[in-house]
Amino acid sequence: MSSREQLGRPYGERTATQLVAGALTGDEGSWSEIVRRHTNLVMSRVRQFRLTPQQAEDVAQTVWLNLLEHLGDLREPEALPGWISTATRHECIRMSNLARRSIPVDPTTGRLDAQDDAELDDELLRGERHAALRAALAELPAHQRDLLLLLSTDPAPSYQEVSARLGIPVGSIGPTRQRGLARLRQTEAIRTYLATPSGAVLGEGGHDVLALG
Repeated sequence: MSSREQLGRPYGERTATQLVAGALTGDEGSWSEIVRRHTNLVMSRVRQFRLTPQQAEDVAQTVWLNLLEHLGDLREPEALPGWISTATRHECIRMSNLARRSIPVDPTTGRLDAQDDAELDDELLRGERHAALRAALAELPAHQRDLLLLLSTDPAPSYQEVSARLGIPVGSIGPTRQRGLARLRQTEAIRTYLATPSGAVLGEGGHDVLALG
C-alpha cells in the first residue's frame, strides 16, 4: 500500500507512525486521533495520584502540549503510549510536589492539615504498583488471571478448593501458576512500570510489583 493510500484510510485505522507523520504536517485529524487514542491512558495515570479535577486537567493539558512540542523528536512512533505514560507520571509527581509546598492549616486548631510527605509518597507508589498489576493481569489469558487472583486472596484457598471453583486438576494448579507469573512479568504493563525510576527500585526482581509471587 502506498503512502498516499495509507493516509487515505480513516484516522481510526491508521498506525501510530502514520498519525505522527500526519500530525507533523499539521493534519488536525491525525493529532485529534492521537489524543483520542491515549486519553484513557493519561487519565488512568492521573487517577493514581490524589489530584483535584483542576490539577488533573492541568496535567493532561501539559502532557499534550509537551507531546505536540516534542512529537518530531519521537524516534519510534509505536512507542508513543510509553512516552505518554511516563510523561504523565512525571507531571503528576511535579503537580503533587507543588501542592505539598502549600500546606493548609486547620483554622480551628492551628495544626497543619497535611499528610507526612513519606506517607503520601508511599501511597502514591502503592497506587502505581497496584495499577501496574491490574493492567498486567488484564493482559493475561482468563484462566491464568483467574487462578492468580484466586490464589492471592487472604487467606489463600487450598488447591482442592481452587480445583473445585475453577474446574482444573489439582496437579496443574502449580505449573499454571508459575506460567502465569512468568507471563505476568513479561507484560507490557509490568515492563513499563519497571522501566520507571520508582518501579526499578520498588520492583527489584519483579517481586514487589508481583505481590502474587
